[in-house]
Amino acid sequence: MQFSLKELLFAGGPILLILAAISIYSLALVFERWGYFKKHAGNAEQLGKEAARLAKTGDMKKAIDAARRAKNLTGDALLQIMASEGSPEERRAYVAAVISHQSAQLHKGLSFLATIGSTAPFIGLFGTVLGVMRAFRDLASYSGAGPSVVAAGISEALVNTAAGLFVAIPAIFAYNYFVSKTNVFAKEIEWAGEEIIAAGIAAPAATEPPHYPKPQPPAPEALRAPAIARRPQ
Repeated sequence: MQFSLKELLFAGGPILLILAAISIYSLALVFERWGYFKKHAGNAEQLGKEAARLAKTGDMKKAIDAARRAKNLTGDALLQIMASEGSPEERRAYVAAVISHQSAQLHKGLSFLATIGSTAPFIGLFGTVLGVMRAFRDLASYSGAGPSVVAAGISEALVNTAAGLFVAIPAIFAYNYFVSKTNVFAKEIEWAGEEIIAAGIAAPAATEPPHYPKPQPPAPEALRAPAIARRPQ
């Protein structure tokens, strides 16, 4: 038995429309994250090795310039690491904090992909259960109807299960891919930070702190206690 696309869409009902909307959102999120990762974490390995090599040779100016030219999360992380000061243990703790902050930027939106990948099959199964219930109701309403009535209804209801898997599988693949890229980014920044710390050179000029106006001392008049008005006699 064959069904046209129109018949399948009609058989899926509102659940299939919900899955279609989720699929569109999932694909849009995947393309957005792919572009973001390509811009901000695509050169993590190359830039990290270059910054570490320059730091080991003592040429911090070129290392800073290379990180600034990147204009992405990788470059910002390396600039902050090169600007850190203190003991090696304090700098390593700072590197871990920088990696955690930058990784959080890369993880944005990935929870939605994980949610879509885990819930889409259940949404499709819910639509299938509704379709099977409708098929048995139709069977009960037609006296003397054969198994073909139930078979046709169930085959149409399974459209939602197939649609749920169709939405979930790409979302799970994309989620695992982006998590793997985030882990690679963190490892490369951690390795580069360790090389920079081992070089024993800090570059406080790598990042310029914001300039705040110096607080002015209060006027002498403001320090005087306010006069208490006497009650009239």
